[in-house]
Amino acid sequence: MEWYWVATIMIGTVLGLMAVGIPIAFGFFITNVIGTYLFMGGNVGMVQMIANMTVSVSSFALVPVPLFLLMGSLFFRSGLAGRVLDALDMCFGAIPGRLSYVTVTSGTIFAALSGSSMANTGMMGTLMVPEMLRRGYKKHMALGPILGSGGLAVIIPPSGLAVLLGSLAHIDIGALLIAGVVPGVLLALMYATLIFLQVTIDPKAAPSYDVANVPFVTKLRAVSVNVLPMGFIIFLVIGSILGGVATPTESAALGAVGVLILMLVYRVMRWETIKQSLDDAFRVTAMSFILIMASTTFSQIMAFSGASSGMATWAIGFDLPPVGLLLIMVAVLLFLGMFMDQLSMMLLTFPVFVPLAQTLGFDLVWYGIIMLLSLEVGFTTPPFGLLLFVMVGVAPKGTTLMQVSAAALPYICCTLLLIGLIIAFPQVALTLPGLMAK
Repeated sequence: MEWYWVATIMIGTVLGLMAVGIPIAFGFFITNVIGTYLFMGGNVGMVQMIANMTVSVSSFALVPVPLFLLMGSLFFRSGLAGRVLDALDMCFGAIPGRLSYVTVTSGTIFAALSGSSMANTGMMGTLMVPEMLRRGYKKHMALGPILGSGGLAVIIPPSGLAVLLGSLAHIDIGALLIAGVVPGVLLALMYATLIFLQVTIDPKAAPSYDVANVPFVTKLRAVSVNVLPMGFIIFLVIGSILGGVATPTESAALGAVGVLILMLVYRVMRWETIKQSLDDAFRVTAMSFILIMASTTFSQIMAFSGASSGMATWAIGFDLPPVGLLLIMVAVLLFLGMFMDQLSMMLLTFPVFVPLAQTLGFDLVWYGIIMLLSLEVGFTTPPFGLLLFVMVGVAPKGTTLMQVSAAALPYICCTLLLIGLIIAFPQVALTLPGLMAK
């Protein structure tokens, strides 16, 4: 059978099952069973499929996923995140748009401590939006910074999505995590610049208000007690990988233990908190691993049948430059992000995209960062961006999806600008992995 018929059957079946409301994991499993019987020899292929599913989730490289999730959940549920937010709020003084800056700064720190975009957005939306609206901030100044900085957890380590992407695309997970540091910080700075421009153009968007004059010593004490210790966790996770002291799995374990130590130090250790955090981590991990099992078999069927190589050869046949094909891949992810979640997008596209990227000779770490940023955009693109729904859920009554989407648009443009910057200057993403390799 020609490769394009195989691709049509496999991808078309998945999309058709999703369209009728079947959960994505079950849709992939059903498609895999059909594909196994059609292209892998029936019962023999089924035995191989089951064996491959077991191997796919027993990889040591996937251990960071539950550990990073546990670390982030402990950080939020214990109240440590609230301490960071209060300390930063104290430091910004009466500058125009101060609460928006506080949001971006704290969101960047939380991204390096949780790895969960939804958790970041949910917590900051609950705490910050009512206060910002009470102070007279226009909705786009209240909602936008939270949506933008919430998505930073996709790119700044420890990113659970980066671990999954690395596992699915067979990219060095440690290098991929470290490669996200510089782009993540750059994106946060771009968000801060955007806020400055918005406030300069429209001062009424974030009206100034009287703020208590806090002595410098008090600010220093607040940062030393409530923020700097969190830097200890960031150092454990990022520094240990960058220094070659620990693998991503070991750094994730160090991060989780570090949060537990801080909970003891701050006397917020509660068995109920640990129980809830473990439950959070187990639920998301189970969902992720089921999808990985489905995706692995899907990729193998596509490769075994020749669909992946056929599609790569077909794409190259258009005689477009490699950057042109890369932009097409980015555009596909941006389009799918309007309708699908990030895991589903990865499962559907990577069996085709990764072989094509390898054929084109792309550096896979650089390519992975571009894909992560493209997936991040999908979190905030209407009508089905996950962070949009989280924000509508935690924002005050009367906040509409249209208002949230409009607030997210300038931050989406910042991410697209960063993608272009990384394409033009690959060292933005590759400098730290290069240092780690040395």
